[in-house]
Amino acid sequence: MSELPPPIKINPPLINSANPWASGDVDLERLYLCPSTGAVTTRTATLDGFKHDDAIHRYTFFDPSNPETSKSTNPTPQEASKAPAQKASLNTLGYSPYALLQYMQWICKIYTTCSGTQPIKPFIISVTGTPTEVSECYTCIADYLSEYITAGHIYMEINLSCPNIPNKPPPAYSKDALVEYFRRLRFAMRDKLRPDLPRLPFGIKTPPYTHASEYNELISALEEEGDQVSFITCTNTLGSCLVLSPEGDPVLPGNGIGGMAGAALHPLALGNVATIRRMLDERPSLKHITVIGIGGVEDEKGYKRMRAAGAGVVGVGTALGVKGVEVFEEIEKGLKGGW
Repeated sequence: MSELPPPIKINPPLINSANPWASGDVDLERLYLCPSTGAVTTRTATLDGFKHDDAIHRYTFFDPSNPETSKSTNPTPQEASKAPAQKASLNTLGYSPYALLQYMQWICKIYTTCSGTQPIKPFIISVTGTPTEVSECYTCIADYLSEYITAGHIYMEINLSCPNIPNKPPPAYSKDALVEYFRRLRFAMRDKLRPDLPRLPFGIKTPPYTHASEYNELISALEEEGDQVSFITCTNTLGSCLVLSPEGDPVLPGNGIGGMAGAALHPLALGNVATIRRMLDERPSLKHITVIGIGGVEDEKGYKRMRAAGAGVVGVGTALGVKGVEVFEEIEKGLKGGW
């Protein structure tokens, strides 16, 4: 068995997921300064930035018990809070329009300007791309943020699970695809031309699994080449979902098909967390991997359920868009210190 990868250390174990409400520098600083978050996750970035089209890439909130209740797209938290029953979301979004370098620059600025005002908390930089591009992301982050990585403040999440990219199925459904990513990352970690680079803890973000064969693909890939993974973030949005207006028209652009998250996804997310945690624990070489549970957590009860299912860290996505950063303080208050 090879040497274990560095663990992630997040306290309190409550974070935001990679989502549109963690896109810009103002979003990230607000999340960083929130006393109830233990780390901040960036929106998923690519090396050069995703080509965002506002006419196509949209999101909406809806009431899971009455999916006809939503008619607006891209509401602000202030607008969304006026419809408290709309606890689920649907989106046709891609990745962040901002490139990876921009996020690293923002992180350096936040660490510099907020130094001394509060304890330093980690950033989880979410990235995606081909295996070669993700390997390059690893090297770029390890080089640019080496000081903070050495201090244990930077982690990398590889998003292999977005359902909204045309002609690019999520790689995390395929063992062979996962193995290729893990091999490329292993090469990056052992780059003899850059022996000075620090070891960057990384993990993968998975899509919602609904069949035993999909879990087996993941675990088989981890056993073959993924023993250097530090964490698994599960789960991303569920694709092929549709919300209609009361008139029967798609709320989102085009055919309206997108990825669903929030309260409607919660039971499936709990099942994914519980199943992946159990399968990891059954294998000595994978027991070290932390599971970050995401999907439908909006209050302390959802947080407790996610922890009971096996999540070492809990993430919040849709509820951040609905309630703003106050959702984290609300969860902490409800827990009464019982993290």
